[in-house]
Amino acid sequence: MITIAINKGRIYQETVQLLLKAKILDKASAKEDRRLVFSSPSGDYRFLVVRSADVPIYVERGAADVGVTGKDSIMEYGASMTFYETMDLGLGKCRMMTAWPKESPEPFGKIKVATKFVNIAREYFDSQNRQVEMIKLSGALEIAPSLGLSDCIVDLVATGETLNANGMEPRELIAEISSRLIVNRAALKTKFNEISVFTNLISSVSS
Repeated sequence: MITIAINKGRIYQETVQLLLKAKILDKASAKEDRRLVFSSPSGDYRFLVVRSADVPIYVERGAADVGVTGKDSIMEYGASMTFYETMDLGLGKCRMMTAWPKESPEPFGKIKVATKFVNIAREYFDSQNRQVEMIKLSGALEIAPSLGLSDCIVDLVATGETLNANGMEPRELIAEISSRLIVNRAALKTKFNEISVFTNLISSVSS
């Protein structure tokens, strides 16, 4: 048996549909409920349903052999990661962007940035040689500039409708985001055949 950590957030349903197409799960095992741990009908796979940001930790520390999570979680986890990023699944496509109040100029001096992706934002602005003050928020980022909490935000953007509804506009592209398959380094050696079977099944049905 191999253990697979999957994102319980925005890409969960797309991941389950991929597992159904690959015949790893069936409708009964994929039913939506409150289970955080469940197994495939074959008994070959155990799934852990965890927060997106926690998937890399489960995989790196060996609690899961394989993980499915967004590139944003991998980037935020940082360059110290000790797992392999093996496949772009093409699910949950969006963009990591800066967003500002519509038609607002960039202020002189230090910029106040509200985001839940502090590491990604800091690395991006450092690469631009721009001084920033990071304000970590967990949600409702779009209202931070209108309340004077920040000058701009860094967040995931899909359609941009929420930004537009709150008087914001996306400006600078930081990264293209989609879901990725990551693998624990030790597990790739000790469970190479089992992981290869899983990745081949996923690869055969992913776009």
